[in-house]
Amino acid sequence: MSQVVDQVVDELRGAWRFRWLAMAAAWLVCLGGWVFVFAMPDLYEATARVYVDTRSVLGPLLDKITVRQDVDSQLTLVRQALLGRPQLERVARETDLDLRAETPEARATLIEQLRSRITIQGGSSNSREGSGGLYVISYQDQNREKSIAVVDKLLNSFVEETLGGNRQGSETAQRFLMKQIEEYETRLSEAESRLADFKKRNVGLMPGEQTGDYFSRLQNEIDAAKKAESSLGVALSRREELQRQLRGEIPFLATGSSSSGGSKGAAGGSNDTSTRIQETQARLDELLLRFTDKHPDVAATRETLEQLKERRNAEVEALRRGDPSAMATAGAASNPVYQSIQLALNQVEVEIAALRGELGEHNRKVGQLRGMVDTVPQVEAEFARLNRDYEVTREGYRELVDRLQKARLSERADETGVVKFEVVDPPSAAFNPVAPNRVKLLAVVLVAGLGLGGGLAYLMHQLRPVFNNVRSLADITGLPVLGAVSMTFVDRKRAESRLRRLAFGGAGTALVLVFLGMVLFHSTGARLMQRIMG
Repeated sequence: MSQVVDQVVDELRGAWRFRWLAMAAAWLVCLGGWVFVFAMPDLYEATARVYVDTRSVLGPLLDKITVRQDVDSQLTLVRQALLGRPQLERVARETDLDLRAETPEARATLIEQLRSRITIQGGSSNSREGSGGLYVISYQDQNREKSIAVVDKLLNSFVEETLGGNRQGSETAQRFLMKQIEEYETRLSEAESRLADFKKRNVGLMPGEQTGDYFSRLQNEIDAAKKAESSLGVALSRREELQRQLRGEIPFLATGSSSSGGSKGAAGGSNDTSTRIQETQARLDELLLRFTDKHPDVAATRETLEQLKERRNAEVEALRRGDPSAMATAGAASNPVYQSIQLALNQVEVEIAALRGELGEHNRKVGQLRGMVDTVPQVEAEFARLNRDYEVTREGYRELVDRLQKARLSERADETGVVKFEVVDPPSAAFNPVAPNRVKLLAVVLVAGLGLGGGLAYLMHQLRPVFNNVRSLADITGLPVLGAVSMTFVDRKRAESRLRRLAFGGAGTALVLVFLGMVLFHSTGARLMQRIMG
């Protein structure tokens, strides 16, 4: 560590020999730098703040019935456009900044300087919902009034072009939608005409909403025919059973004799035969009690009884065959049992007739549909295609109309103030320049001058080195040093040396005092200028 310290001390002693050269260099650098700093033009900064509010009351109400404008994208686009060459040229022309440039090269340089001095900050980071926010527009210029004028132009362009861009985008979208709607209207009319003509040419061959397509109708008719055939078989079985009941057992024949004369006329037929058989049988029994079988009366009565029985059997057989005259003669029509069976039989006959007609109709339709197997499917396929094209065109037309209504409603909503621009601070500029910071630059020049002087002294020491002590000589030569001869100063030399040190200190102090004086002059001049302008 001591070797490093000794090395540094030796270097400083070597550079100290050229201290006057370093002081002269420091004075030259500082005086030139300070003159340059005071020659730099003042820059005044104008600033304006505007707040973009997109969270209006209409926003939630129009959320799903309007097209939401992308305000953030529009603001970003406007920010970039404000720094574009066309916009900057317009600002320079309207604020007379272009008078500072007479050549195309100077005009290009002016535009680049204008772009570098314009700052647009802020945006969605200051907004709760990530839309809009506080924007700060600032510009620096040598003329305070020019800086305010430039910021004012930029602020007006920022607001007008944002709203104008929304309106222009909405108008462009509406024109596009209206053109598309006209095309879709033409296509929709053509599709409706084709569909109407097709329906006229193929009446009766197109599928209905209830019956379905061709194969569904054919299958339905086949199923209906099978069902009617099954019902007809059941009805035929019922008719056979009723006929069997009607022509088989004769439970409705009367078996007793009437007690009055009117009963004979009412019963008649088989009832009368049965009564006579009973009466003849009773008479025969009475005669057999009195006479033998050979008696003529017994023989005659027995023969009469046999004839009556044969007559009754013939009447029963006629009833079984369903002979109407026999039924009328036997009085079966007045029997409740016979009447109910006959009524059921008549109903079954009607049902059979209806089922046969229904079965025939279904078979006819099945045959008709089978005969159109090569025609109807093609008609249905063509009808489905026309309907599909018509539905697609109609849905597209409805969607376009709905979007056009939303676009128009969005435009009216924008006019009522869905997006609001509120100027928080109008363009203004302080009377004191914001640049350059002369106090800081003066100090930087002072430090730079002192550093340059010290560096120059060290460089001269490296070019013209000397040995300051015995140790450094031994280290460099590698030889032992036997001794050293010291220098003895007389009083006159000591006085001259002291005078040179005082002069050097005075030169350094004067440099610092000049620096402080310039700082004081700058501060006093700025306050004086502020009082004059105020």
